[in-house]
Amino acid sequence: MRALIQRVKHGKVVIEGQATASIGHGLVIFLGVGHGDSEDQICYLVEKIAGLRIFEDEGGKFNLSIRDVGGEAIVVSQFTLYADTRKGRRPSFTDAAQPDLASPLVERFAALLREQGVPTQTGKFGAHMLVEIQNDGPVTIWLEKNG
Repeated sequence: MRALIQRVKHGKVVIEGQATASIGHGLVIFLGVGHGDSEDQICYLVEKIAGLRIFEDEGGKFNLSIRDVGGEAIVVSQFTLYADTRKGRRPSFTDAAQPDLASPLVERFAALLREQGVPTQTGKFGAHMLVEIQNDGPVTIWLEKNG
């Protein structure tokens, strides 16, 4: 499982002209599910993200987590995090999990993040989404947990 997280001042997901998720200060989390991913990978990444100290304290140091600052999150399913570009010019996505496996795992990820005390919204699995991000910092972090 792969997560690309961005610390944001504002994030929004628009589907077919309608805003389906919108947050202020927090994280936009692009989540990719691979073959063999399970609850173990989800729990690891949720705990890591909920406690990751990437928000600044009064001294400007990264000492606070999303929970500490009362931030929100948007989780966006993104199979393209599993793009393989080693051959040719067209990416292969064969390492990404099929939708019937990936969709419930993305929903479970969001639910566990909520259980960690992080108000969490989602995009819509499989939809074409416009994602607006006002990256704060910029702070962008890659996390990965393999089976």
